[in-house]
Amino acid sequence: MATDKELSDFLENVERRAFKQAAYAVRKEESALDIVQDAMIKLAEKYGDKPAAELPMLFQRILQNTILDYFRREKVRNTWVSLFSSMKPSGDEHEDFELLDTYESEQGSSAAESSADQVERAQMLDLIDIEVQKLPSRQREAFLMRYWQDMDVAETAEAMGCSEGSVKTHCSRATHTLAESLKAKGIKL
Repeated sequence: MATDKELSDFLENVERRAFKQAAYAVRKEESALDIVQDAMIKLAEKYGDKPAAELPMLFQRILQNTILDYFRREKVRNTWVSLFSSMKPSGDEHEDFELLDTYESEQGSSAAESSADQVERAQMLDLIDIEVQKLPSRQREAFLMRYWQDMDVAETAEAMGCSEGSVKTHCSRATHTLAESLKAKGIKL
């Protein structure tokens, strides 16, 4: 049985990686934050009494199911929005603008780097992100679990519901595909 401290430490360690995985899947940061929060709450409420060793696998499965639930809800929502959008009167171009708060960034933080460095880093990350998104879903899933979530082959196989050999094959194909496509764009890793 995991203690409150073990559960809290686990959630703290997995938060950033889970966000990145959800963001890759749904392509919206706000939605990814909601998905991760929902997955964490579900884990704490329903599986907080499980041993600490079982938490990573349980959380990964909950996160994947929460992402799938998001897509199901979006499909229904998009259907209704498209139906009702045809009733909206045209010519409604009134937009509200919000003022952005400004702050002075600390020296050495990412906010303090030059605009050119920020743009270059953002462009490189976007290129990598685009190439990861082009991977077939099973390869992308295996790649993110193994190399982003730091899950071992057995854990990844259990979470994906496939054999360890399949996980190795998916990861190998994903890394080769990414390396080739990024090399073609001039990015050397």
